[in-house]
Amino acid sequence: MAIDATDSAAAAGTLTLGGDLEVRRLGFGAMRLTGEGIWGPPKDRETAKGVLRRAVELGVDFIDTADAYGPDECELLVADALHPYEDVLVATKGGLRRTGPGEWPRDARPERLKECCEGSLRRLKVDRIDLYQLHSPDPKVPYERTRSGP
Repeated sequence: MAIDATDSAAAAGTLTLGGDLEVRRLGFGAMRLTGEGIWGPPKDRETAKGVLRRAVELGVDFIDTADAYGPDECELLVADALHPYEDVLVATKGGLRRTGPGEWPRDARPERLKECCEGSLRRLKVDRIDLYQLHSPDPKVPYERTRSGP
């Protein structure tokens, strides 16, 4: 199927993140590619990978994922479908601890965030994550401590 510029994510324009990361305004949130309740692997892994590839074919250059989606499953899926990431920014998040479908307890202790980030690096098969986000503030951890590390 031929695609022209009006069918592409490029038609939405761009925005700049953090002062130096330019991406198209239309990105792809990969959370729902995992199993029911954002838990476990997708029912059809090949179709899920095809969705990611098709998004990139349509001009999406920003993929959003998190270690909590699956958990871990979504990052593994993104890596399987898109690595090496050419002209695609993969952003991920940490700070939640999954204990079951529909359960999203917060855990933004610095040591936990470090563990989350290191796991994301491995699963995404990268040496650095250009945009790493705190999934949700943890009311048990002062925000300054979350930002500064252990």
